Parts: sequence; structure tokens; C-alpha cells
Amino acid sequence: MKKILLLLPVLLLLVGCTFNINTKSKNKTNLHNTSLKYGVFLSIDNEEMNKLEGFDEVVIDAQYFEKEDIDLLHSKGKIVYSYINLGSLENFRDYYDTYKSLIIQEYENWEEEGWVDVSNTRWINFMKSLAKNLISKGIDGFFVDNTDVYYFVKETRIFNAVTTILKDFMSYDKEVIINGGDEYILEYSKKNDVRDVATAINQETVFSKIDFKNNRLLTQSKEDREYYQSYIEEAYSKGLHIYLLEYTTDSLLIERIKEYSSNNHFNYYISDSIELD
Repeated sequence: MKKILLLLPVLLLLVGCTFNINTKSKNKTNLHNTSLKYGVFLSIDNEEMNKLEGFDEVVIDAQYFEKEDIDLLHSKGKIVYSYINLGSLENFRDYYDTYKSLIIQEYENWEEEGWVDVSNTRWINFMKSLAKNLISKGIDGFFVDNTDVYYFVKETRIFNAVTTILKDFMSYDKEVIINGGDEYILEYSKKNDVRDVATAINQETVFSKIDFKNNRLLTQSKEDREYYQSYIEEAYSKGLHIYLLEYTTDSLLIERIKEYSSNNHFNYYISDSIELD
């Protein structure tokens, strides 16, 4: 299995808590109406479901699970979101050879992955097909990675394609959690209701930072932290639920993350590693 998130993924849970709001999305009743324990487990398969014990709200890669697995998780009271990669292609996917010709740019820090031309009709149709398949397994929503393709290729055709794909995800009346996506979301919100394309934002490294070169967990710069805070607080004001995904072992920083999340009614998940299994 693998890493998956745009900035980095997670290996071991250090802290996972949620604080929830009663805000409703435009298209559906929001699930975030009680205090839930949240966890992100993107590199496990259905043979490692024991790792989900103790969590109420989980993110998995449902391509490696069957409908019976999702049903079992639901029977235990869990809300299940599936990872879906909107903007890039990983070389370990069984569909890699089919779509590798659509790769248009290297993906920094992740050699097994490349940004794709999401405006290509083949990719748009594939995203619709993949989403339909995941929905058939009974998931409660999507955890959408790499809408940041619009940051790297800031063209109207890319923006419009991202919008088309996200609206298809939203058509299932399920949760649509965008990982990062600040450039796209801020641009979309200038003229539109962001609840047309998402129900929540998951933002990585608001308070923590990854030194990929030296494999270290650091504290985020003041400038970047303030930018991310401004982004997620604006998204929250527009009706989107917020998740923080942080990477640190610093006890003081952990307390700071917990306090900020509590004060702002945001979910948070803190890991002590940049790998996930």
C-alpha cells in the first residue's frame, strides 16, 4: 500500500478527536452533529480493519475494501469516507497503464505519482465511474485529494474540469471532503456557493510542517500557519466543516492544535509519522 495525501500521509495515530457543528450543507443533512473520534487510515486494506477500532469517523481507501467490509464497519456505528484521487495518478493502481498517458507533470516528493490532465474526457469519465463504484460499496462520502492540480496548472479548462468532477461527487448526496484545495476553493467561492462542490475541507499542516529532505517533523512557519488559518476559517464561514491533519510529537504544539480546534469547532487528527499503514 502507500502514502496518499497531497502534502503527506499518516502512519500511527497520536491523537484523534473531533468537535462538531450543526451547520448543514446546501444539499444534505450534515453528519457532524455529535462529538466523534476521527481517524485517517489510507494505507490499510480489509485485512487490517482492527486498526479502525475505537474510531467513529474514518477515512479509508475503499478500493481495497468490499461492500461487506463497509457494511461491517457501519454495523459498528462507524461513518466511512473513501479516498479518491481527483488530480493525480499513482503507479501502483491497477488502472495506471490505462491513464498514464494523461500525466502532465511530476509530483514533487512522491516519485510514484504524477499530476494528470483532469480536463481530458477520458479522465472525467473515469472519475465518474470510480465514484459510482465506491458508492456501490456503501461509503458515506468522499475524501477528495489533489484538487490542487488547479494550483499547478492554473488554467480555466482545469478549473472547469475539477468543478465538473466535484459536482458529480456531490450528486450522490454524500459528504465531499476536499483535502487542501485552497486555490480552487477560493477561486470558486468568488462567484459561487462552495457548498455546490464540497461539504468539508481537510487541511494538512496548519501548525506542523514536514521536512521531506531530512525526514523531520517541524513547526509550521507563522506566515504559512496564518494563511492556512485564514483559509479554513473563511471556508468554515461559508458553511463547510473543517478537519485539521497534523504531524508532530511536540506536546506543546499538540496542546495548541487541540485548543485551536476546540475553540473553532474543528475536527483534528494528529500523527507522529509521515507514513501510513
